[in-house]
Amino acid sequence: MTTTVSRLALDVLASARVRREQYVGPWLPEPWVEDPAGDPADQVAMDEAIELALLILLERLSPAERASFVLHDVFSFTFEETAAIIGRSPATARQLATRARRRIADGRPRLPPTRTQQLEIVTAFARACTAGDIIGLTELLDPDVVWRTDGGDKVNASRKPQHGAEKVARGMLALSRDPPRAGRVAEINGLPGLVLRDADGILTVISLTVDAGRITAIDILRNPDKLRAVPDP
Repeated sequence: MTTTVSRLALDVLASARVRREQYVGPWLPEPWVEDPAGDPADQVAMDEAIELALLILLERLSPAERASFVLHDVFSFTFEETAAIIGRSPATARQLATRARRRIADGRPRLPPTRTQQLEIVTAFARACTAGDIIGLTELLDPDVVWRTDGGDKVNASRKPQHGAEKVARGMLALSRDPPRAGRVAEINGLPGLVLRDADGILTVISLTVDAGRITAIDILRNPDKLRAVPDP
């Protein structure tokens, strides 16, 4: 059963890659946002395994790399078992997992924040945007920060990632000139982020990746097809 499901998943990953090549603008994974009105006993336990930054990195792997990494590193399958599932030799499965592990390590924060630090930075980011404080906002951003917006061609969104602290800061403040109708700090894939209903009434989820005290990535999801399960702020 594991082998059958894994091979079906590989087929889905391959076809999904083709669809994403035809996707309009940046493609981001669907977020998991906690429901503040829900019963705490029913909330799904979150940990670093589902952080949005990691999910984005996984999407950049080939289907075989991703399967080898997940089966071996996450589910503790041996390389012999992994090889049988993905239809490769054990040596190839080991190489695929090693390459995937290296690519993921290169893309993850070297000095990730504590939960308290993440919350402080998210709050400071929101305050700087609301106040139009370009100096304060720029100081929060890593010089090489990247800003991606996934609108899926359904709502207004930049079709290309933006790079650089000054450019990103000015872009964020331009978007913040009209205050949102509603907004709150929320748990997004296990880490504090922001959920907004913007001035145009569009639901927006903002996830921040932080490394060494600076924001290295701002990922904004606005595609309504990906936000159907997100509680309204």
